[in-house]
This record gives sequence, C-alpha cells and structure tokens, in this order.
Amino acid sequence: MDDFDYMRAAIQLAEEAALDGEIPVGAVVVCRKTGVILGRGRNRRELDHSPIAHAEILAIQEAAAVRKSWRLSDCTLYVTLEPCPMCSGAIINARIDRVVFGAFDPKAGAVDSVEQMFRLPYNHKPRVTCGLLEDECAAMLQRFFQELRGKY
Repeated sequence: MDDFDYMRAAIQLAEEAALDGEIPVGAVVVCRKTGVILGRGRNRRELDHSPIAHAEILAIQEAAAVRKSWRLSDCTLYVTLEPCPMCSGAIINARIDRVVFGAFDPKAGAVDSVEQMFRLPYNHKPRVTCGLLEDECAAMLQRFFQELRGKY
C-alpha cells in the first residue's frame, strides 16, 4: 500500500462520519515498518458528546492501545483535514514521525494554515505532506456543509 491507499482508508472513515451527521474527517495511523494500520478514527463529537472526539485523537488512542505504548515514533498519521491545535499537540506528544493530510483548514488548521505548530520549538517535529487527495477531501467537506445549510 502507498500514501494514496492509506488516505483512501481515511476518506472511507470520513464518509462513515458524514452518514452519522458528523463533520466528515477520518484518520488512520500506520506503522511505517510493517504497513499495518494500527489505529482508525473518525469524528464522533456529536455521537460521543465530546469536544475531543476528533478523528486524529481516536486513531492515535487506538494505535497506542494496540502498541501498548504512547510512543508512535515509527508511524504515519493520514487524515483527511489539516489537524487542529489539539490534534497537533497529540501528534507531537505521541512522537508520530510523519503527518499526511488532505484538505487545508483555513479556520483551524495548525500545521500550515492558521498556525505552524510543527515549526515551533517543541521536542518533536513530524515531517508533513500537505494536500494529498486534497480535492476529494475538500469536496467531501463542502458537500457536507452544503447539505447541512440546506436543512436549516
């Protein structure tokens, strides 16, 4: 599998989130050495009534549980939307080596758009690939919000 395959797995999770009325964001954590997906997450803020139930947080938690370690230093996180400050902090704390995201988030993105947290003097700086399957990821979000606006 390659970056595109893993991002498509994240997109599938985002589509599942949208079916539940959640903002369509999906994420997977992949071990670079084995290519195995260790963690999967999709937005669940509405379902769980939790402000921290972001796709990235849930994928990181699952990967850490599978690993039985909070250190995910040989892993890549694939996510359909640029991580927010909270998720970027979790990425730094988990020591994830690489982040690949699809759509940019001009309102809350903390990797490139609003803030560049991984460039700050924290103890860990993941490598970043921006805009993988960006059009597909952005279109999914646009459709979701157009449909949501149509309901009100």
